[in-house]
Amino acid sequence: MSQTVVERTALENGILDVCQQGINTWQDAFNRQDAAGCAGQYTEDSVMEARPFGTFTGRAEIQAFWQGIMDQGYREVEYSDVKWQQADDGPGYILTSSWTMNKAFGVVHKEHWIVETDGKARLISDVFEIQGER
Repeated sequence: MSQTVVERTALENGILDVCQQGINTWQDAFNRQDAAGCAGQYTEDSVMEARPFGTFTGRAEIQAFWQGIMDQGYREVEYSDVKWQQADDGPGYILTSSWTMNKAFGVVHKEHWIVETDGKARLISDVFEIQGER
C-alpha cells in the first residue's frame, strides 16, 4: 500500500472513531434525559425527520422534540444491528440501526454524521422511525 493510501485510511478511521463517539455522546445524553445534550449532537442547521411525527430543522426544534419525548417518559435507548458506512454524498459517515426504548422501538434509516471544525462529530441529518410501542 502506498503511503497516501495508508494516510487516507488512517484519517478515515479517525473520522469514524469520532463519529462513533458522537452517537455514544447522544445516547448518554438521552439516557440522562438531557434534551439540550441531545440537540448539541446536531449541527446548527441539521434536519431531523422523525417518522411519523414530522421534520424538525435546527437545534431549537430538535431540542424541543426530544424534550417532548422525554416528558412523555421515553428513556433508556439502546442500539442494535449498528452499521456504519462512508457517506456517498459528502463527508462523514452514515449510521443505520435498530433501536429500543422503554416504551417504543424502531429503526434509524439514515444518520449522517460529520466532523465539524471543533473536531466533534455531529448529525447533519437524521431520519428515524418509531415502528411500535412496547
